[in-house]
Amino acid sequence: MTTVRRAVLTLPAAPLGPDNPLPALRAPAGAGAHAVDPRTLAELPRDMARGIGRDPLRSLLPAPVRDGYGRERTPADLDTIVIENDRLRVTVLPGLGGRVHSLHHKPTGRELLYRNPVFQPAAFALNGAWFSGGVEWNIGATGHTTLSCSPLHAAIVRAPDGGPMLRLWEWERLRDLPFQVDLWLPEGSDFLYVGVRIRNPHERTAPVYWWSNIAVPEDRRVLAPADAAWHHGYERGLSRVPVPVTEDGTDRTYPLNSTHAADWFYDLPEGRRRWIAALDADGTGLVQTSTDPLRGRKLFVWGTGRGGRRWQEWLTEPGTPGYAEIQAGLARTQLEHLELAAGAEFSWLEAYGPIAADPATALGEDWSAARADVERSLSGALPRATVDAAYTAWREEAADLAPEEVLAAGSGWGALEVLRGGHELPGTPFPESTLGPEQEPWRELLRTGVLPAPVNGAAPLIAPLVASPWRDMLETAPADPTTEYQLGIAQWHAGDRAQAVRSWERGLKEAGTRWPLLYCLAVADREDGHPERAADHFEEAFTDHEATAGGGESATGPGTTAGADDDEGRALVATALGREALDALLAVDRPDRARALWHRLPDSARRRGAFRLIEVRLLLAERRPDEARAVFDAGFEVADLREGAEVLGELWQRFTDELLPDAYEFRMRPS
Repeated sequence: MTTVRRAVLTLPAAPLGPDNPLPALRAPAGAGAHAVDPRTLAELPRDMARGIGRDPLRSLLPAPVRDGYGRERTPADLDTIVIENDRLRVTVLPGLGGRVHSLHHKPTGRELLYRNPVFQPAAFALNGAWFSGGVEWNIGATGHTTLSCSPLHAAIVRAPDGGPMLRLWEWERLRDLPFQVDLWLPEGSDFLYVGVRIRNPHERTAPVYWWSNIAVPEDRRVLAPADAAWHHGYERGLSRVPVPVTEDGTDRTYPLNSTHAADWFYDLPEGRRRWIAALDADGTGLVQTSTDPLRGRKLFVWGTGRGGRRWQEWLTEPGTPGYAEIQAGLARTQLEHLELAAGAEFSWLEAYGPIAADPATALGEDWSAARADVERSLSGALPRATVDAAYTAWREEAADLAPEEVLAAGSGWGALEVLRGGHELPGTPFPESTLGPEQEPWRELLRTGVLPAPVNGAAPLIAPLVASPWRDMLETAPADPTTEYQLGIAQWHAGDRAQAVRSWERGLKEAGTRWPLLYCLAVADREDGHPERAADHFEEAFTDHEATAGGGESATGPGTTAGADDDEGRALVATALGREALDALLAVDRPDRARALWHRLPDSARRRGAFRLIEVRLLLAERRPDEARAVFDAGFEVADLREGAEVLGELWQRFTDELLPDAYEFRMRPS
């Protein structure tokens, strides 16, 4: 009999730490790595080009940046939910985006996924913290979801066959859409079934992005039913190449045959069954298949170069085998978004399980024979008609069923949206009982038309909301500094930058605590091409916070009482503002002012790896290359180094021609 139960997983883990207290006004830092140059865009199929250009993110709002983690790991207990039958044991992490941590095949004793032995956040999600391994559910926009390290709602529901099913659901805030992921194991099945639904409850069309990301050991061959793929490297190109052997004579279906990190989006012909598999030298491994709406399939490789190897160590621990990613998405490539009409939904079924093919054929040079052999094995283990029938039964009989037993709670943002919009979402309840302190100011605005001001003159660090209904309410609310601050954030997100600046400037005239508004104006200056003025505003924001924090301001938000938490909150804001201000001052060649600000930082900030990196930049600006080299020689780690970052190598080359040490080699493209 299939069972669903709570359990605990103990892993060496780095704590997530607090979110960045500053509003995420800018687009994702790594967006350039996923861009396509205009010349290439003009040569792509028209529907693909339209999808690539559809509704790019102007900012990360309303999601917070998650950069409070470090790299010191200690044993920690992670809550899990285990789904198990006599064939498979599936371990899910509801508090970490609903990630499938493990898919264990009991008859063979094999782990079908790459299972990370540690929990180590790194800056790969759109908003920062992300971790590698398992199967993750990416929704929102190109990249890893902002929910990578966030809790989802979880409950037991009846599966189509009457057994227990695990439902995960949340309200995705970048695109303002609810979604659900239903996981169940039919009795006696070797395959995990996953039903996914994304709904658009609004009266407008919404851009939609989805990719299921599956980590597998990299010593595999990856097969999919395609003779060509769209290749995307870290050089803004997108080109159609043959599969499996590219023009240079290399078989790219083996991840270890690539030197540099790259994406290979398989061009699956219409009408063919959707699947992707990763097989070891014995011809065994994991296969993922789905109903037709999940159109895309992808292979991501880190490559064997120094940068790819370093990233692999960074995301886990030295000595751990490497991994590759096989993925499945709604579009042909991850650079595209689809349109979801008002009141409509996207839904599909995925299946994950073991596959066993003839190794001589599946790993041989005859690509057509290799694919056919895997497809025959898949058809024997799980016919296409069985997957289609399971989808129909799930969608008609189970997708709308109410949860029977709640296992975990997500955020209160969905409850707030249901309260505001009166949305009817069968199967995914967002009860008012899940509303918390973050939602309370907005609930008050909804109830009274007034956004409450922070108590005792505290900073207006209410978590922002930016959707048009909330912006409309802010525009009619009484105009005080807190409301102007939040209204400006919503206007900025909507693309009305000039009006956002006017709102922040109005709020600044009456504000007792000025630094949040000064910070927003600084970002606006930088984005609008005024770096000197931006540096002035960032520095002024840091100084204002320094003065108001010394006078007893609660830096952690409305309603916070004085005490240790206040001290921690003030240091958090000072660190975030200081990092921005130092970066801005160095960008306009003001090392004297940067040095003066450096000495005013909290001691805890100056010890962090991100600030050791800034120290190198500062020393170079002061023409002290030997001391900059000494910082490298002493060793430091920038915990939130972004994917594709090349700054360490660039700084190293400013004071030496020596080879960049392995510890700092994170470059993901050819030199």
